[in-house]
Parts: sequence; structure tokens; C-alpha cells
Amino acid sequence: MQGQDGERDRHGARNGGDASPGAPGGAPDGASAGTAAGSPDRAPAETSAEAPATTPAGVPAGTPAEVPDAEPRRGRPRSAAAERAILDAVIALLEAGEPLAGLSIERIARTAGVGKATIYRRWSDKEELFVDVVRDMEPDDPPVSGTEGLADLRVMLESLRTRGLAQRSSALLHNIFAQMKSHPKLWNEYHGMVIAPRRLALLEAVRRAVAAGELRDDLDVELIDDLFVGPMLVRTVHRPDAPLPDDLADRIITALLQGLAPAGRV
Repeated sequence: MQGQDGERDRHGARNGGDASPGAPGGAPDGASAGTAAGSPDRAPAETSAEAPATTPAGVPAGTPAEVPDAEPRRGRPRSAAAERAILDAVIALLEAGEPLAGLSIERIARTAGVGKATIYRRWSDKEELFVDVVRDMEPDDPPVSGTEGLADLRVMLESLRTRGLAQRSSALLHNIFAQMKSHPKLWNEYHGMVIAPRRLALLEAVRRAVAAGELRDDLDVELIDDLFVGPMLVRTVHRPDAPLPDDLADRIITALLQGLAPAGRV
């Protein structure tokens, strides 16, 4: 399936970069076989407290040797290898033809070689996990200044274009989105965790552009935002056969700033 979703090469795990956790019994992060076996498909209750820190023999309490870190650690440390194994397990199951609706936390944990408690310490339910799987497969959101208007807007429009290209080049990612839209709870989770924050960031960029005098201040900012984002969404979502050239974001911005009426008729 490498040809279908080569974008995951950057994570390394699919090409041997990350190994599955090697804790005995396949349950890292303190998850035991007894914790995982037979537990319901929801977050298990915490049954043990973190052991208090001990002072080495011969070292007075309160000395620097007692607390080597600037801040005390709370709870178990999260394992990046375990997270990578869990995400890759979901992707592997989907590549094998398993539908999203048919995946259980127990099946994912068994495939990843971890305990169910290890998954629930990171994600409260399947929907939250699946959203992170999709985000993991998509191109990363680019950094923006947070102070510029049109410049940040252009960066975010370009991000929409590259995500559209990613969906076109990955049959798996395209299939996942199709399945998500047929499961309201999962789609609502993705909308709340991913789409809504991105839309808010775009609106804030429009507001900064208006405040800086780059855009008109007599129009509703949400309308302005729709005018910029709409053409890109039409190209990436509603017209999968439409070209997505490198300069598409610049062309959209230029067309809107110049207007569509012929010269002399404005």
C-alpha cells in the first residue's frame, strides 16, 4: 500500500523507523494483561495511584539530588513508541480492508501489541483516536505568524490545497473521509477537533487583514472568509478532477482583491 499513501513515509514507522513497544506481554506503559483482558470497550477506571518518590539513602530530604528535574513528573510518562504503534495499527487494519465502524479498541490494542489501558490513557474513545489517525496521515498544518493578515491567509489557503492533493494521491485517506462522513459521531468529532479550529484561524487572519487596511472594513468578516475559502474548497472537495496548481492560492487572493468587474465598471 506504499504507493497509495506514501505521505506516511515522514513518520518512519511504516519503513522501520519506530518499533512496537517491547514490554513483556505487549503491554507497555504499565498496562498489564489483566488490565486489558475482558475490559469493556470504554475507558477503564484508574485503579492505582502513582507511587511516592523516595529519597536515596544517605541524602537529606530537600537536597537537589532528591529532585533532579525542574518540575516533578506526574503520572506515567507517555511513550512515543506506543503512540506510534497504536496509530500504525489502525492504519494497517484499514489497509487490510477493515471498516472504521468495525474496529474495536480490543482489536487495535492486539494489533499494536499494547494493552487497552495504554490506548485509553491517550484517547477517551475510538472517535478521538480515529481523528488523530486522520491528522497523522494528512500534511501538517503550516505555522503562521499570528500577526499578519493576508500573508497568514495565503499560508492557510495553500494548506487547504496541499491537503486536497494528499486526499487525491492516497486512496486510503480518501476512503477514510468517505467513511467518516457516514458516521455522524466521528465526523462531528473531526469537525470539532480539526475543521473548527482551522476555520477560526482563517477568520482571525481575515480580521487582522481588515484591521491592517488590507481588506474592506464594511463587509461581514465571515462573508469575506467564505469568499477566500470557498473557491479552494470547490476545487479540492467538490471538483476532484479540477487542477490544483502551485499558484492557486495566489490566484484566488489576487482575483478577489482586484474584483471581477471589468475596468471602468466598478
